[in-house]
Amino acid sequence: MLSWITDYRGEIAALSAAFCWTLSSVIYGRIGPQMPPLQLNFIKGVISISGIVITFWLQGTWIPEIPARSLFLLSMSGIIGIGLGDTAFFNTLNRLGPRRTLLVQTLAPPLAAVLAVAFLSESLAGRAWIGIALILLGVAWVISDRVSEIPTERQQIGEGLLWGFVSAFCQAGGAVLSRAALADTVASPLSAAFVRLVSGLVVILLWMWILPAARQTPWKPVPSARLWGALGLAAFVGTYLAIWLQQTSLKFAPAGISQTLSATSPLFVLPIAARAGEKIGIRAVLGALAAVVGVALLFN
Repeated sequence: MLSWITDYRGEIAALSAAFCWTLSSVIYGRIGPQMPPLQLNFIKGVISISGIVITFWLQGTWIPEIPARSLFLLSMSGIIGIGLGDTAFFNTLNRLGPRRTLLVQTLAPPLAAVLAVAFLSESLAGRAWIGIALILLGVAWVISDRVSEIPTERQQIGEGLLWGFVSAFCQAGGAVLSRAALADTVASPLSAAFVRLVSGLVVILLWMWILPAARQTPWKPVPSARLWGALGLAAFVGTYLAIWLQQTSLKFAPAGISQTLSATSPLFVLPIAARAGEKIGIRAVLGALAAVVGVALLFN
């Protein structure tokens, strides 16, 4: 049993990250409309970095020495995947709503797989490609079955799709860069998460300072302790834990498989939706079954 966990620790970490993103997405879906995307991305970054610093302190360690090449790749991964990608994700969420946003995000895993094949010379077996296809199909079915508020203005949809494509590409590029940095080094996943988050925070600050539109968008005060608590919980689960798990996955599993398993968040939403009284259609059930079969193919 322990050897099985060790053999598939990258895949297990990716699924755990997907579960964490599910919980945080429920919270962010309610918080998002109350503040600008850059502000939300900045606050979650500060909270998450603080959590990692506290973890280092409790462990009695600090950031181990990371080779210059890996440090550069992780920094670029944070700039692209967190600084740009997460901000684009929040912009997409505000314009398209959760269902369409998650549907567009299913572009990230195949993009990551193709980029990894092209730039990292990774190769996946035919069974793995079938598994990836089944998971993406299943996730798309689950998302398309869920009922949500959908904007009807053509301009808003167009802007949301553009932000969504940017987010998916940034997530894929950031994952491949992290994989390149972690695959052959002794750098720990937590250290990698710290470097990525700091780099993402720096680019957010530069974004706010350089772009006129960002400077002109007033930040909204967080009005209550309850909202601060929700922000803290979402950042802890969805960024601190999830990115730590994601970096663990990228260190021990191919980028395409890691990104695909990380994209199974919508499947974890089904029990939450059912418990809340939402009707789950046959399409969602079939999608979940297809995704489970796809996951099984990646674990064999």
